[in-house]
Amino acid sequence: MCGMPQQPPVRSSPTRPPRPDASMSLLTNVMDHSLDDGYAEAAARRRAEGTAGMPKTARAKLGLAAGLVVAALVVTLGAANARIAAPVVAKEREELIDRIESETAAADKLEGRVDTLRDDVGARQREALKKDGDGGRTDLVGILSGAVEVHGPGVELVVDDAKEADEGGDGDPRETSGFSDTGRVRDRDMQRVVNGLWESGAEAVSINGQRLTALSAIRAAGDAILVDNKPLVPPYTVLAVGDGQKLRTRFQNTADGQYLAALHENFRIRTSITARDDVRLPAAPSVIVRIAEPSTEKGTS
Repeated sequence: MCGMPQQPPVRSSPTRPPRPDASMSLLTNVMDHSLDDGYAEAAARRRAEGTAGMPKTARAKLGLAAGLVVAALVVTLGAANARIAAPVVAKEREELIDRIESETAAADKLEGRVDTLRDDVGARQREALKKDGDGGRTDLVGILSGAVEVHGPGVELVVDDAKEADEGGDGDPRETSGFSDTGRVRDRDMQRVVNGLWESGAEAVSINGQRLTALSAIRAAGDAILVDNKPLVPPYTVLAVGDGQKLRTRFQNTADGQYLAALHENFRIRTSITARDDVRLPAAPSVIVRIAEPSTEKGTS
């Protein structure tokens, strides 16, 4: 049986998957043709004319050699100048270091001299007070002014940062209008403590061995508390001379004593106050006399 020739089945060509970078045709073109066509043509033309590569003529070779010599000469001269200048710079640096060390030593010597003179002035002031004829009045003035050492019954008040602050609190100072939960003692806290002790009848007060006078200042420098410009570190031990038990009770009943109790209750600032039979306070380093006039009155009987 004769039949029609069978046609091969038509098979469709498989569809190629799109290139992953098809959407980035501009970047692909730049990468595939990194050299511009114009530059490629120019390079091919130079190769055809024999002008590409190293210079061929003697004159061109001499020019290239001269350029290289000049470049080498410039580099050599620069290195030589740097080598010559290095000892000069080092010498100037050594002279500057020596000058700094000398000036620092001179400043330290002057500072020591100032401390010596300050101690001498304080000693002379205390000696002058002792020579006054009115012994009772002189003693009172010396105690109140901080010019002499004192000891007697009193209280020991210890104020310290909260334990959480020691372990790493945020350290931000408390705001004027309210407290942030830092647990750190601030300068204004110590100001209120000292004012409360004076109000309660303290005759002399010191903080960490620093005697307070009528001209003393308690300030802050960052997180540090300064008393008469001397930094103190916690815990802050406040000694006050007075009638121990009465002074303790009076202070706790004042607004400043209640303020300290609120710091302990709300911010865990550690406090303790103890009556002592004998506390010793040093004299102030130097008592500044603002106004002084010789006394013409004799002591009255």
